[in-house]
Amino acid sequence: MKIKICGITNIEDALAAESLGADAIGFIFYEKGKRYVAPETIRDITNVLSPFTIKVGVFVNESSEIINTKSKLAGINVVQLHGNEKQDIINSISLPVIKVFRVDENFDYKMIDQYNGCSILLDTYSEKSYGGTGKQFDWEKIPAKIRNNIILAGGVSLENIEFIYKNINPAAVDLSSSLEITPGKKDKNKMEKFFNKVNQLRR
Repeated sequence: MKIKICGITNIEDALAAESLGADAIGFIFYEKGKRYVAPETIRDITNVLSPFTIKVGVFVNESSEIINTKSKLAGINVVQLHGNEKQDIINSISLPVIKVFRVDENFDYKMIDQYNGCSILLDTYSEKSYGGTGKQFDWEKIPAKIRNNIILAGGVSLENIEFIYKNINPAAVDLSSSLEITPGKKDKNKMEKFFNKVNQLRR
């Protein structure tokens, strides 16, 4: 199970996450988001990270032209689409794509089948924001046939990572708010405890 730490806004938090074992670091390109960072600032951060750490850019309802341009400027190597993007946008992006589906109690998992050529991330639906809510949806409703292939987000934390590992076993988990002091600033102590727990589970 891979670990993505999202909502990174500064070099200190990025290096801390990487040193603790994060496989991927996520940056918010959505200007209305609480954790938004300008592409030029993201470039300063990605420049100091290991080439073996995945750098993910999170976009919401942008054109493929803007996504490709900003990703190149910022040194991103994976794009995460968190809005209502369709297959044609995925086809026009020059980097690997993670497509996010925002899940509520009425979510139809069959709609995932309409997409191809991308990885799938499941997050909690919110009317107020695109991700970073810290709230979880009903993970046990995730169809068994896709559990091992998805990225799981939405309320993932130290308190439930053991349940996730043993009962859902996704390909990766994506964390942001559960590891923060305030939006955009990570708590190194929380990150250390989380990775210590993950390492115990992996033994």
